[in-house]
Amino acid sequence: MISFARAASVAALTALSIAATAVPATAAPVPAGSAHHQRWSAAWSAPMMRPSAAPWFATWAGQGFDHQSVRQVVRLSGGGKAVRFRLSNLNGTTPLRLTGADVGRAADGAAVVPGTVRPLRFAHRESVVVPVGEEVLSDPVPLPVTARDRVALTLYFDGPTGPATYHQLSMTTTYRAAGDHRGDTGATAFTDAVRPGFGSWYYLSGVEVTGGRPAGKAVVAFGESTTDGFGATVDGDDRYPDRLAERLIAAGRPRPVLNAGIGSNKMLADSACAGDSALSRFERDVLDQPNVGTVIVSHGMNDILRTGDQICGVDRDDPPVTLQRLIDAHRTLIRAAHARGVRAVGATLMPFGGAPFWTAQTDRMRRDLNEWIRSAGEYDAVADFDRAIDPAGTGSIPDGYHFGDHLHPSPRGYQAMADSVDLDSLR
Repeated sequence: MISFARAASVAALTALSIAATAVPATAAPVPAGSAHHQRWSAAWSAPMMRPSAAPWFATWAGQGFDHQSVRQVVRLSGGGKAVRFRLSNLNGTTPLRLTGADVGRAADGAAVVPGTVRPLRFAHRESVVVPVGEEVLSDPVPLPVTARDRVALTLYFDGPTGPATYHQLSMTTTYRAAGDHRGDTGATAFTDAVRPGFGSWYYLSGVEVTGGRPAGKAVVAFGESTTDGFGATVDGDDRYPDRLAERLIAAGRPRPVLNAGIGSNKMLADSACAGDSALSRFERDVLDQPNVGTVIVSHGMNDILRTGDQICGVDRDDPPVTLQRLIDAHRTLIRAAHARGVRAVGATLMPFGGAPFWTAQTDRMRRDLNEWIRSAGEYDAVADFDRAIDPAGTGSIPDGYHFGDHLHPSPRGYQAMADSVDLDSLR
């Protein structure tokens, strides 16, 4: 039975995606956030996307995998005595057949710390089939972890997967090897990585933890490429959500910070290569995460800058974007969050003076939306990224704080964003 709060959130969203069901494909349903009566909290997540030809860098999503092992490294923002993993076939066209998987503490590169490797099971079975449009949840793995630990998940497929559900921009290297190398702690076999590039995650949509010191409710950073971390250091974990998690730990107020950003994502329109719209994916990527307390919404820039989906090779013009349409979309997200008891923090959009596509008209819409976020009083709090990165109000990101394109922050810029968040606003 659907709860009143959940029903209210569903009604608030104007364009809902079908929420993926976290159910092992070979087992009875597992209620979200529970297993063996334990309380689970999200420690890491990545929004899933349909496979496409990325216009910015090469990926393995289009071809998928065949008789190959895929090793993916993630840094957790919550700790516990056991972990479990969510694998997604949300955008697959055929059932995903996983031969087996294991997990261990990540060492350098593709290496794993010896003695830490644990097999992953699904309803006590080594292999699993993930139905089209669904997710599976692994059994708990007894692997004690703390916040900011890095873990390496190795998936092995003994047959062709077809195009892969994935997260396009990971800013983290993913490794591939021919054959079954689940048990390898060394990196020798994992010689294949997309280079040059910024990395992607495949099938892995979430990591959850249980046991140990109870963590505060998770903060979800929801947004576009400036949340996803374009311009951060590859394998450096210095996106703004990473730095915010570190601030919370340093302040003695540790809470998981989940990154739900998608590069080039739009608030109002789905994209062939940049994910479902913010309105479509908000419930799945934010509200359905276990133990969420706060969402930071940084969205709308791509709607302002792009009138269609031409970057994905799609000859499509979206309906004209107006300030009122963007405000109404923000209000929709706020209502949906509040209906689920989640605090909503609005983030202002950062300047882009000096970028080749800057116009006075688009900058005016950005400034007007920022003024509404600051002054309307509809968000529970405001993270003023605009003023944090451009305190002089020049309309441009200062040199040293952008990636080189006058649009995306550098690691120094991401630190400024994280430093500007009032930790009390995340209560």
